[in-house]
Amino acid sequence: MKVLLIEDERALSEALCTLMRKQKIAVEAAYDGAAGLDAALSDRFDVILLDLMLPKMNGLEVLKNLRSSGIATPVLLLTAKGEVADKVRGLDEGADDYLPKPFATEELFARVRALTRRKGEPVLEPGLVVGDLTLDFGTLILTGPKGEVQLTLKEFEILKLLMERPQHVMPKDDIIISVWGYDAEVEHNTLEVYISFLRKKLSFLESGVSINALRGVGYRLGMGD
Repeated sequence: MKVLLIEDERALSEALCTLMRKQKIAVEAAYDGAAGLDAALSDRFDVILLDLMLPKMNGLEVLKNLRSSGIATPVLLLTAKGEVADKVRGLDEGADDYLPKPFATEELFARVRALTRRKGEPVLEPGLVVGDLTLDFGTLILTGPKGEVQLTLKEFEILKLLMERPQHVMPKDDIIISVWGYDAEVEHNTLEVYISFLRKKLSFLESGVSINALRGVGYRLGMGD
């Protein structure tokens, strides 16, 4: 596993790098947003750990540049900000998960493992077609009647689960376990944020496919009239 850590607190960065190397994780450190973006664009990583408050270029700007450049590497935001709006904005810009500071290193490593677990699985199918939607497994691009949109890794994994079983209700807990893993402490409202993002993208595509919620149960796809 190869990790890029973009963190300007040098003591924290050095401590995390030491712990990761002890666990045989290759890690490269950058101490400002501009250097981190350059590293992410110049090399391949399995996970990017990205602080929000960075000199030269803040974390959200780094993230936005990565996604606009087609870099789909999973991104875990490290932030001292605990406001819901900051978390939602980070997820909306393409982050896959977030972890508020201070955090336990055990939780950090668990979240990194969860992000890489499904990413490392071999993809045997080229994609899925349900209704007027086509989901490409190689590019994470969703195509509909009015064009195409790029999905984040988490959006892709959630929609893939629903498209694989379009007539079945997927319980929220089952989706969370499948996408984030058994050891990830992810609440239902985090899943609901991603469902909201996916609904916006389906609306943008003017798709006849919808994501319907069954109160207290989970989600399934609707095929329109």
